[in-house]
Amino acid sequence: DRNTFQRFDRFNANYNPVGKMMLREIFMKTDNYIDGLFFAELLQEVIADLEASKYQHAELRLSIQGKSIDEWEKLATWFLKNKMHSTNVSYMIQIPRIYNVHHANGKLKNFQELLTNLFQPLFDATINPESQPDLFRFMLLFTGFDSVDDESKPEKLLIENNMVCPDQWDTNENPPYAYYLFYMYANILTLNQLRRSRGLNTYQFRPHCGEAGDVSHLTAAYMFAENISHGLVLRQ
Repeated sequence: DRNTFQRFDRFNANYNPVGKMMLREIFMKTDNYIDGLFFAELLQEVIADLEASKYQHAELRLSIQGKSIDEWEKLATWFLKNKMHSTNVSYMIQIPRIYNVHHANGKLKNFQELLTNLFQPLFDATINPESQPDLFRFMLLFTGFDSVDDESKPEKLLIENNMVCPDQWDTNENPPYAYYLFYMYANILTLNQLRRSRGLNTYQFRPHCGEAGDVSHLTAAYMFAENISHGLVLRQ
């Protein structure tokens, strides 16, 4: 769609039914007052069509925001309860880079809390599957991690030597793109090493990158990711 080309704001607005974010919360979320029932039924119809065609495959995204420690358990319960697994569909976990929003809303004290919410449950379920059986099963059924936000937003372009650690990043300012990618890469790499040592599946890291914004994003993704989505600014 040329109207959304390199315009993340317009692209994102398309996910709000009739332009109303509240309707998105009601109908298009996995964690709401109806426990994601409408969203599950909608996806089940899509999955049924894919399975009927036999030769079509889709890769879908499910969001984890890192705003609370129980997000993973809720998503896993929703996924298994509604039988979302299909051989015609693979799933990636999409992590929006909106730490600043959750910090401003009082849900996060610092960036380390975001990282803890994103990755601690995964390490716990890998080490002790009996403690979180639903999450352990769900972890066998998704293939990797994505990261997404509006790349055209102004930011500090480079990671400096005196850049603070995640537990010291406690302002409303959003970390740079490369900062996000480095800490996601470090945690995914460590998680993969742990899971590989236990004979479990591992995960790819394939962030949205190079749709807009500075070309330094491509440098960061080249260093930390397996591959990327978009890459439109590669031609620059």
